[in-house]
Amino acid sequence: MTHGFPRPKQPWQLSRRRFVQGLAAGGVLAATPAWLQAAVNGATALGSAPVLSGREIDLVIAETPVNFTGVTRMATTINGSIPAPTLRLREGDDVTIRVTNRLPVDTSIHWHGILLPYQMDGVPGISFKGIAPGETFVYRFKLQQSGTYWYHSHSAFQEMTGMYGALIIEPREEKHRADQDYVVELSDWTDEDPMRALSKLKVQSDVYNFNQSTFFDFTDDVSKMGLQAALEKRQMWNQMRMSPTDLADLSAATFTFLMNGTTPAGNWNGLFQRGDRVRLRFINAASNSFYDVRIPGLKLTVIQADGQDVEPVTVDEFRFGPGETYDVMVEPQDDAYTIFAQSMERSGYARGTLSVRQGLTAPVPEPDSPEWLTMKDMMGAMGGGAMGHDMMKMDSMGQTKMDHSQMSGGMAMDHSMHGMQQGSDNPLAKPSSTIRHARTEYGASVDQRVDTPSTNLDDPGIGLRNLSQRGLRPQGHRVLTLADLQSIDGVLDDRRPPARELELHLTGNMERYSWSFDGLEFGKSTPVSLRHNERVRIILQNDTMMTHPMHLHGMWSELETDQGELRVRRHTIPVQPAQRISFLTTPHDLGRWAWHCHLLFHMDAGMFREVVVS
Repeated sequence: MTHGFPRPKQPWQLSRRRFVQGLAAGGVLAATPAWLQAAVNGATALGSAPVLSGREIDLVIAETPVNFTGVTRMATTINGSIPAPTLRLREGDDVTIRVTNRLPVDTSIHWHGILLPYQMDGVPGISFKGIAPGETFVYRFKLQQSGTYWYHSHSAFQEMTGMYGALIIEPREEKHRADQDYVVELSDWTDEDPMRALSKLKVQSDVYNFNQSTFFDFTDDVSKMGLQAALEKRQMWNQMRMSPTDLADLSAATFTFLMNGTTPAGNWNGLFQRGDRVRLRFINAASNSFYDVRIPGLKLTVIQADGQDVEPVTVDEFRFGPGETYDVMVEPQDDAYTIFAQSMERSGYARGTLSVRQGLTAPVPEPDSPEWLTMKDMMGAMGGGAMGHDMMKMDSMGQTKMDHSQMSGGMAMDHSMHGMQQGSDNPLAKPSSTIRHARTEYGASVDQRVDTPSTNLDDPGIGLRNLSQRGLRPQGHRVLTLADLQSIDGVLDDRRPPARELELHLTGNMERYSWSFDGLEFGKSTPVSLRHNERVRIILQNDTMMTHPMHLHGMWSELETDQGELRVRRHTIPVQPAQRISFLTTPHDLGRWAWHCHLLFHMDAGMFREVVVS
């Protein structure tokens, strides 16, 4: 006789449809009294997390069995639910949150996007030591803001195994009237041990990419481009040792995509009455997945980005990465609509339904076909013309001739004189356009450097360009871009010009599965030093072929154009391949802070820096 769970089937033994769509009733197998109470009261939509409010809250972290795909696994849960309880708090309140660890290992909670003392930020090894097994850690901080945020573990891969939840801070004065208000929390679940998945990527970085080019793709290129051009295209990618379809490290080959902890087959449901204004608080709580979100038949009016009010902008679709949040208003007129969130690499999707009653559904779109990365995605501003792959400066194809005299050691260097080359009265009126690669970028950890990055903010990214023209969406279909976002007056409260400029490059080696700043993984890097209350510009240049959602703890990132015009205040900024972006920040709080890519495996593999404010 055996004890415990029966020996599960391996993921490859499951049908692809079962694995991608999940079980209709998949989820947590053991419910807590809090979950049961929420279900009885009917306070939230079916499949949503329980809601906790007040100035004092108790959270318990433990292991809980779950089954999303027909395979029982242990998840890391808070109060027994996935997602964790939604915390609805109030702006201006002093809150006390007691977190008890019932795991056999250390844990933590990070309050993503919340301004607070660094000792409360919840990053082990940076802001505190973590929460040991059996211990209770008390978080205390004052809520200085309002909007849609979230919280998650910053320990090991616990976020990936279920430890994430919504954090809604109600404003003292509500600006956005809504008849219905729903959190839509997107995530990804794998039956694999996350450490095993990471180990597989270390051995073969495209192991989860089942969109590899085929002979049929080649013949299609021949028919469109001619034989010679098609052969050159393949040769170029082979020389670079990269796959043009490698848009994401993980895919539906291992992931089931979830909406509010519900599989596509489970179909999360939010109810409305005709004439209702419905607020949808979209949170990307995924460990490693970008989502492209749309509701066919409904316009989406974006009213907040990362919890901050923006000038309302109406779109049909938006992309967001792990860590980002968007609040949208919709006004449904029909009986049912599908909320459709397909993964960026197009291997699968999460979905739910807005409807006037339970049980109604609307058509579910088929995922778009995956697209190849373009020369624009590899070369930036030089990628719009001929292939010119000799300009891409791969290690296998020669080194760049750029000036590196001011870069060393992988530290964030002071480039406060960069703008003097631009002929402005104020040398820092706009960000420097001179590309400077650190000497540390020339090593085994870096396989690509970009010398002609794009600076435009109006590019929606690979897979979302020219959708109407290509017949993939109705005419007039609009996709949100960073250029569309403008913080409402009064949000950007520090109008001082920057006193200096820091430049860092996002770097990596796909074959080695190594990620870094300036070619240095976290363990080899030194902290970025900022001065208390200084106004500083930070330039990020992406020298890789993947999009990185960059999250700076403890302070706002005020995104600007390449001409120095302030646009929008964010806590997480996606940086596309071969893109150069800049933002201003003012560190108001002393201490040690984290700065990292919010793709969990990228962070773990080295794209992480400590920031010291003194």
